[in-house]
Amino acid sequence: MEILNKLYEMTAFGDLGSSPLTIVMLLLAFLLLYLGIKKKYEPLLLVPIAFGVLLANFPGGDMAVIQATEENNITHLTIIEIAKEYGIMNMLYYMLIKTGLLPPLIFLGVGAMTDFGPMLRNLRLAFFGAAAQIGIFSVLITAVWIGYDLKEAAALGIIGGADGPTAIYTAIKLAPHLLGPIAIAAYSYMALVPVIIPLIVKYSVTKNELAINMKEQDRLYPSKTKIKDLKTLKIIFPIALATMVSILVPSSVPLVGMLLFGNLIKEIGTDTSRLAHAASETIMNTATIFLGLTVGATMTAESFLNKDTLFIIAGGFVAFAISILGGIMAVKIYNLFNKKKINPLIGATGLSAVPMASRVANEIALKVDPKNHILQYAMSSNISGVIGSAVAAGVLISFLS
Repeated sequence: MEILNKLYEMTAFGDLGSSPLTIVMLLLAFLLLYLGIKKKYEPLLLVPIAFGVLLANFPGGDMAVIQATEENNITHLTIIEIAKEYGIMNMLYYMLIKTGLLPPLIFLGVGAMTDFGPMLRNLRLAFFGAAAQIGIFSVLITAVWIGYDLKEAAALGIIGGADGPTAIYTAIKLAPHLLGPIAIAAYSYMALVPVIIPLIVKYSVTKNELAINMKEQDRLYPSKTKIKDLKTLKIIFPIALATMVSILVPSSVPLVGMLLFGNLIKEIGTDTSRLAHAASETIMNTATIFLGLTVGATMTAESFLNKDTLFIIAGGFVAFAISILGGIMAVKIYNLFNKKKINPLIGATGLSAVPMASRVANEIALKVDPKNHILQYAMSSNISGVIGSAVAAGVLISFLS
């Protein structure tokens, strides 16, 4: 019996029985794994995050991330001391996440995989990516009105930009104690873009507006400005934009700067192809794994199962919806004053969920008119949304840090 008792004490059954909320978190982890694996909702990030939740909530595993407080003084410990006293997951969190290292590395990879060509060919459409950022500031104001402080409200509002790394980076800088639920909300709604965009479009855009053919509009009202050397422009653009952003919004440079550097080494071509390959594959894949696992490990029952988390999830949806609606309404206003009409679906893609938002918008347009391919136009707004949300995050961090 003594041996059996020791074997029982070695397991986690006793701890699970005394902590039912931990079981809830484990069930949530299994649900997220199901959505990532079976439903294929952002599996590259949802699967690592879900497994991080699983590891953090296994009793006795010591894999949960512990937030720094005045009592534990963890931020003043060396990396070796953190690993020794709090475990390997805390070491990874404070070395890679708390320092803000991984989100810029992911932006580096995103830049190396992004083609700015569609945006440069249709530069006027890029303004709708800026209009879509209204969701960020709408939710920020609402959250302050409800009772959140400015830093927490800003971290919550940035979910409306539909950019996971940006949301995580902003949360790290402004409200690290909300990092887990913000990350889950951001990536969950990014995964649900194929559901959310059609829902908003259904109640805000008429069938006649959906039928606006962008190529036909280009034929009727051709652009007076022709790009003679697109390759050279695609090389100059990231350098020029990085310089401009560095001067106007320096705090956004870690994200925007890395995004544009990744794009530059891609556009240069064969001379930097090895760098672009490393950025878009090796570096980005490694950063994604550690980002997902460590963010998931912050989601223990104590930090996640509370009213603040529920509000963050609800507020994230509102921010997402307002951002989509803001882009749509910006197009509608534009169409009132211009002969050359724009399909409101272009505004709906002002989110940072690249290229999923553009593909969803294109599918909606093709259902109305099988000849109305708007993918390249939607990408213009979509790509500018990535830059816009990162700049918005930089502005908030600059004002509130």
